[in-house]
Amino acid sequence: MGLIFVARSSSHETPSLFAASEAENLNRNQPLPARMRPNRLADFVGQTHFLHEGSLLRRLIDAKRLGSILLYGPPGTGKTTLAHLLAIETGSKLKPISAVTSGVKELREVLEWARNEVSSGAARPVLFVDEIHRFNRAQQDALLPDVENGIVSFIGATTSNPFFAINGALLSRSQIFELKALSSEDIERLIDRALSDQQHGLGYLHATIEPDAKAYLAKIVEGDARKALSALEIAALSARERPPRLTRDWIAESIQTKTIQFDRSGDEHYD
Repeated sequence: MGLIFVARSSSHETPSLFAASEAENLNRNQPLPARMRPNRLADFVGQTHFLHEGSLLRRLIDAKRLGSILLYGPPGTGKTTLAHLLAIETGSKLKPISAVTSGVKELREVLEWARNEVSSGAARPVLFVDEIHRFNRAQQDALLPDVENGIVSFIGATTSNPFFAINGALLSRSQIFELKALSSEDIERLIDRALSDQQHGLGYLHATIEPDAKAYLAKIVEGDARKALSALEIAALSARERPPRLTRDWIAESIQTKTIQFDRSGDEHYD
């Protein structure tokens, strides 16, 4: 009786192939704003008022000593992107959590992980807390010992004025950087980049956008890059013709009317 040999793939190759395939699938299904997030600070658009050469934040990056930072500004101005880039530029591991879904238990688990990292000789990790204003006083206070002892570099992001939303102890230990709404020129740069990027953007569609349509989109989003790229993706993918030709009317059909947020006790109340 002849022997039948079954070829078996290497145990090291199969997981890596699956991992690469899974990563590609996840990336493909991300919305355009997430796919277009830059991987280096040089590609970050906007906020030149505190990112210019010689600025405080640049010096903190060069020294790889971020300390505690609060990023404050309206939606779509790059707070989350900047936090990721600060970790990359300083060679630090990034641990992101959301104050909307995380409590003291999850926060303490992350801080314990950070202590183990530093104890093993690794670089100080970056803890990024999105929507930090959603943490109550006790949750914010839980950050203080490890921030003061240099266990983590803390970055908090908020759309609320930190002088009202963040408790005094954390506020006094943090450098505050206010992000401004992006200019129309900044938004147009992001639109052009997304339309030409073959790997992460919409370049594979070979879409074109009429100049007045691009100017309209860049103005109507009022400095919100996420909103601009989301509308651009909807317009390009839903276009009837191929390759898509994006007109002003088609862009207008693809973007929602601005929603006014009512905030009884915050800045939006006065706006």
